Amino acid sequence: MATLKVLCTIAVRGAVSELLPNLERSLGHQLEVVWGTAPMLVKRVEEGETADVLIPSKAGIEALRQKGKVVPGSEITLASSSTAIAVKAGAPKPDISTTEAFVQALRNAKGVAYTHPSAGGASGVYFAQLIERLGIADEINAKAKHPPAGGFSAELLLTGDADIAIQQKPELMHVAGTEIVGLFPPELNVVTVFVGALMSGTKHSGPAKALLAKLREPDAVALFRAKGLETP
Repeated sequence: MATLKVLCTIAVRGAVSELLPNLERSLGHQLEVVWGTAPMLVKRVEEGETADVLIPSKAGIEALRQKGKVVPGSEITLASSSTAIAVKAGAPKPDISTTEAFVQALRNAKGVAYTHPSAGGASGVYFAQLIERLGIADEINAKAKHPPAGGFSAELLLTGDADIAIQQKPELMHVAGTEIVGLFPPELNVVTVFVGALMSGTKHSGPAKALLAKLREPDAVALFRAKGLETP
């Protein structure tokens, strides 16, 4: 039985992890999944790592396509996600309905957890740029906490290091014991699209195509939505 290697963004980890047993049974292949932020995965491929299936962000696929790392025409849009805020389950939920309320909620927090921009995660890069634009970067970064690269910021709510966590909505939902407050205010919201594709050089193109197709079947789509993702 061949093993299919998949480089997959942690943004869809909640859904894909649950789908893995059924996917392996229906495909008749084992799946070796490597998780990371989309930029981490792109860097691994650029440094020579190989795989059968790539599931980073749309921007990641476009970067790898330009380097000849993606099988032309194999791209499939799987889901999209907005950046959101979470708190520990049972904690008061701050008002984030407007830019002014959002800023005040960040200022009131004792600790703010978000992915360090150097890890390359879309939410962390965007949030760092956003607080700079809002003029509160120094204030927020003085009390910022960062998960390990490829980790989940909401885990820092459980340790008490932060009382607000910021990341892609499904990444926040992946951590039990936390609750989503909501998405960023509409005028500050940003959406990241996640795309799957075959990696150039795969020796298992048939099963790899079948894997991507199964991630667009109704049961998979329903699970993506249940895990906080939007689907095409």
